[in-house]
Amino acid sequence: MAMSMCSTQAWNILHHFPLKSPNHPVSLPFYKTHSDFSPLSTIPHLNNNSTPTHLSFKASSSSSSSSSSSFSVGSAEYTEETATKEKFQRSLSLPGCSTSLSLLGTGYREKVFAIIGVKVYAAGLYVNPSILSTLSTWKGQSASEIQENSALFSSIFQAPLEKSLQIVLVRDIDGKTFWDALDDAISPRIKTAIPVDESALSIFRSIFQGRSLKKGTLIFLTWLNPSKMLVCVSSDGIPSSVDARIESENVTSALFDVFFGDAPVSPSLKNSAANGLATILK
Repeated sequence: MAMSMCSTQAWNILHHFPLKSPNHPVSLPFYKTHSDFSPLSTIPHLNNNSTPTHLSFKASSSSSSSSSSSFSVGSAEYTEETATKEKFQRSLSLPGCSTSLSLLGTGYREKVFAIIGVKVYAAGLYVNPSILSTLSTWKGQSASEIQENSALFSSIFQAPLEKSLQIVLVRDIDGKTFWDALDDAISPRIKTAIPVDESALSIFRSIFQGRSLKKGTLIFLTWLNPSKMLVCVSSDGIPSSVDARIESENVTSALFDVFFGDAPVSPSLKNSAANGLATILK
């Protein structure tokens, strides 16, 4: 199949991000994982009749040494991922979405070189609040039970409602390296690519090739339904337009599995989302 595979020098987006120095990149292959979450969104809480009721959740400390905090800037409310100081809106309106999405969890990763930890990215998972009304089967389960239950995250993916992953780069990286690493994570999850998959990957690739991704760049991967995904890249705040539409269930499901499958490349983010779900579904 005509899919770009990562070279031995290309790093996985979340496991092997290259740091850039003024002269040359320095590869730091080891990661220390952290989880940072508090369910700060106004999301439906499930009552006994599974009827959504809007509740606002306060900040709570996570299992790590740091925790998210919420505050107001003007009329917008944010959660701060305290390790990277990146701020995530609690409610977010994105191009192509039918309604505002609510923040479910945040996390970060850091590379460790010698004994020095270097932060790489922050990420947040947003969902259409109506998704939570489809998850009554999992009411009362703990965060650990939710995290180990692949069926719950599969249900979130299969729901024909929007969910979006916001990635905030905290290091400069060139677009080709970003794509090679992303493709290296996606490709093994597609057992047999068909023409529609190859076309989707080609479109996906074109977004990043030859593009410089600076620190602070926002990347939104928004699943509209199981077979359609929007990609938005912005270096100037929340995007107002869509860079590309990906239409291939094999590609979109592989990407969701990269982050929320049984072997996620960012365990901290999945754990964070599980904590948020446990709070909402209690």
